[in-house]
Amino acid sequence: MEHAFRAAPGRTPFSIGVEEELMIVDPEDGHDLVNAIESLLGDAPVGEVKAELMESVLEIATEPVKNAAEAGEQLRQLRTHVQDRAGEHDLAIASAGTHPYARWEDQRIAARDRYRDLVRELRFVARQELLFGLHVHVGLDDPDQAIHVADGMRVHLPILLALSANSPFWRGDRTGLMSTRTSIFRAFPRVGVPTAYGSWDRYEREIEFMMRSGVMSDPTYVWHDVRPHPTFGTVEIRVCDGQTRVEHTLALTALIQAMVHELASHYDDGKPLGDVPWQILDENKYLAAIHGLHGELVDLPSSERVRTVDLAKRLLERLRPHAQELGSENELEGIVDLLERGTGGDRQVLVYDANKDLREVMAEMADHTTCG
Repeated sequence: MEHAFRAAPGRTPFSIGVEEELMIVDPEDGHDLVNAIESLLGDAPVGEVKAELMESVLEIATEPVKNAAEAGEQLRQLRTHVQDRAGEHDLAIASAGTHPYARWEDQRIAARDRYRDLVRELRFVARQELLFGLHVHVGLDDPDQAIHVADGMRVHLPILLALSANSPFWRGDRTGLMSTRTSIFRAFPRVGVPTAYGSWDRYEREIEFMMRSGVMSDPTYVWHDVRPHPTFGTVEIRVCDGQTRVEHTLALTALIQAMVHELASHYDDGKPLGDVPWQILDENKYLAAIHGLHGELVDLPSSERVRTVDLAKRLLERLRPHAQELGSENELEGIVDLLERGTGGDRQVLVYDANKDLREVMAEMADHTTCG
C-alpha cells in the first residue's frame, strides 16, 4: 500500500492540519439548519472549503502548518470566509458536536458519489449521522513510528473527548450525555477505539485484506478515533466534538500535537507501549462521553478511579515542554479555559438552563463561532 510517511524537502516534522465540520444555519429562522452547501463552495483564502455528507454541513481544512499558532491564522481566515459567504445568502455558520434540535430527516444528502454510495451501503445508519467533528492531522516521516503513535494515542482519547465534549442536545432533547455525538456515531462500522496494530506491516495487511474483500474501497473508510492516513502521511485524531470557539479548537490541536511529539520521542528511544486492555480504553471513552470533565476515569496503569479534571491537569503539565518545543505552548491556554470554565457542552447547558430555550442556545453558539 502506498503511503506518504517519508521525509520530503520543505516538509516540517509534526506539521499539523485541522479540519472543522460546521453547520449552515438561518439566523432569521431560529438558526435552523439549511441545505445550502453548494452556494457556499468556492475559492478560499487559504486551505479548503468542502462539502460533507449532508448539504447543511460544510468542512473547512487548513493547509499543513508548523504549529497551532499558524493553524489559528488559517482557521480564523477560513471561519471568516465562510461566515462572509454565508452572509451573502442571508445565512450564518455555527459550530458544535450536534445541532441541538435539528432532525436528520430534513437534511439532503450532498450530490457526491462517495456520499450516495455511503447511504446505499449503510442506509439509516448513514442518514442519521447529523454530526460535527474536529479532526487533527499530525505529520510523521516513518510508517512504523506512525503506528506506534496511533497505538499510544488510544490512551489519550477519553481525555480529548472529555475536554471537547460539546453535544449535550439531540433532536430537541437534553440527552444526559455531554457528547451525544459519540453515542450516535457508534452506530457506524469501523469506528471507536481501534485495536493496537503494533507495526505498519500488520496495519497494511489488515487494511488491504478489507479492500480485497470489498468491505471498503480505501483506508479512509476506517473511521476510528485515531487512524494512520497513508495519503497524507499523518496520524489523524478524530475523537473530538466540533468546537464553538476557535481558541478551543486550537488548544485541542496544540495538545494533540504535543501528545504525538511525546509518543514519537518514545518510539525513537526504543520504548515499548504498555499493554492496556481495549475494554478499559472503551469504557473510559464512554465515561467521558457521559460526564465530560465532571466524572472520573480509570487511571492507567494503577486501575484507580481519578477525577477527569485532575488527569487532564496532570497531562497538560507533562506535555507543556513538548508544546513549547513545537511553538504551540500559547494555544494551550485554551485548555486551561476549558478546565476552569467548562467545555462547550457545559456552556450550552448553562445557556439552556436560564430559559429552557434551545433557539437561545443556537443564537449563542452562532455568535461565538464568529471570528472578527
